[in-house]
Amino acid sequence: MRETVVRVTGPSPYDVVIGHDLADRLPQLLGVGVQRVAVVFADALAELVRPVLDSLAAAYDVMVLPIPDGERAKKAAVAVSCWEALGEAGFTRSDAVVTFGGGATTDVGGFVAATWLRGVRVVHVPTTLLGMVDAAVGGKTGVNTRSGKNLVGAFHEPVGVLCDLSTLRSLPRAELLAGLGEVIKCGFIADPAILTLVEGNAPSGLDADSAVLRELVERAVRVKAGVVSADLKEIGGRPDDPGREVLNYGHTMAHAIERTENYRIRHGEAVSIGCVYVAELANRAGTLGSDVVERHRHAFARVGLPTSYSKASFDDLHRAMRVDKKARGSQLRFIVLSDLAVPTVLAGPSVVDLRDAYAAIGGPE
Repeated sequence: MRETVVRVTGPSPYDVVIGHDLADRLPQLLGVGVQRVAVVFADALAELVRPVLDSLAAAYDVMVLPIPDGERAKKAAVAVSCWEALGEAGFTRSDAVVTFGGGATTDVGGFVAATWLRGVRVVHVPTTLLGMVDAAVGGKTGVNTRSGKNLVGAFHEPVGVLCDLSTLRSLPRAELLAGLGEVIKCGFIADPAILTLVEGNAPSGLDADSAVLRELVERAVRVKAGVVSADLKEIGGRPDDPGREVLNYGHTMAHAIERTENYRIRHGEAVSIGCVYVAELANRAGTLGSDVVERHRHAFARVGLPTSYSKASFDDLHRAMRVDKKARGSQLRFIVLSDLAVPTVLAGPSVVDLRDAYAAIGGPE
């Protein structure tokens, strides 16, 4: 079956390869001069990672670094254990890391690659829809702390990304649908054709072998590739040009919800709620019409994602939002829309608007 290659440009360009059964493409992405490869993978994927290990073993010395599944992996202690293993193996700058797993695995494995010897090559092989369209592309890596999500990290671009859609066949249905949260977000911020595809196709037909799902992945990857190519390290940030910050649409509330839920809620579900919240906030700030707010609810609900939330008080969520990476001093900053695919920055919204927007998505009074 054909491959689609999306080029991420910038100081260190690389390819995102999208298709089925792509394990044999790894050596080409790793490039010349690599002798050893450390494969960081979620321990729950020990069987699924086998084709990758077999492909690499034909060309390299391979060491395996299993880590916990999901957000449990994104801890400093997990990164330390990987560093210790690399040190004991004498891992050098001529060696490389391959990550295999969801977004959490990509984040922590990428962080290990970014920090070992101040940076070694890494190729990401995301195995979740969320990982393919979000974590694997763009070079952001990191771990969580008790204060919040992704507060410790580094920018470290991969030398390649392999989006093997075959790995989605074993993904639980709820995880696949949750990944659509980030896909639909891309529709609102940059590519409304994504929304048309979601609204015009039955969610039941979206699976690993679906042509529609493949197009959604390709479109979402192109959105992210275009944004990070222009602003890798999030130095845009002007009201008329949010730059990479645009990818954080809905994430200020999403991260606050994840923290108050102790990361028991799926990221894509939190993003869905966060996007509806920020649409309501933009409506109250006078930048977004009610018709686009309602389209947020319809698009996310179409694939079964939540659009309301009431499990925490506004004050608790407000405190969590204040430690968001996008905050500047005491001022909260949100990416909002003035229309479909027309993002801007809303800095310092009133507490009244913040509270009313929460009430609009079901928050307790």
